[in-house]
Amino acid sequence: MSSAESGPRAGQSKTPQVTGSSNLSRVGLWRRELPYALVLILTLLGVAYTSYFKQPIMAYWALLAPLIGVICVSAGWRSAQDKDARIRLIWTQALHWFAFLVVMSVMMLPSVQKILSTSASGLAILTLLALGTFTAGVHVLSWQVCLLGLVMALAVPAIAWIEESALIFVLIAAVVLGIGALFWWHRHEARAHRANHSPSTG
Repeated sequence: MSSAESGPRAGQSKTPQVTGSSNLSRVGLWRRELPYALVLILTLLGVAYTSYFKQPIMAYWALLAPLIGVICVSAGWRSAQDKDARIRLIWTQALHWFAFLVVMSVMMLPSVQKILSTSASGLAILTLLALGTFTAGVHVLSWQVCLLGLVMALAVPAIAWIEESALIFVLIAAVVLGIGALFWWHRHEARAHRANHSPSTG
């Protein structure tokens, strides 16, 4: 067999490998970003419910907080270099979100509820959740978690100032923009990955 025949065949054998690796990288990117997108959608749904029905959903936020804590641990797991660092990461996040749950429980005490209205309590809980999410993202150096905290913080004045129907449209637009941004980012990462792993010519 001549070298001229083996050359094209070798080139053809590399192409499926590059395509397969790019597909695997896309799947990996989606798996990494899926938890953040899920929490963002759950947050927007909670904000929409609170703004439309004018009722705080404390149990909803209490369940969402540990979920964000797990995501923060997952985000900081790769940067933790040894077992002690990972144990410290778990404990700091656990104490961080336990403190949030304690403060939320204090705000729901009957003596406190006599001072705060139902809507004010809901906004205060969402503000605390936004602050806790953003600071947790700073601690684990995750811009995705920080972005979730910013979205929660922006939802507080949105609930307070925008009418229900307008807020629903704003939330829908935010979801569409968020999904579009995720699609754009993944396409950009996939193109960069293909460019870095494409076989050199010449």
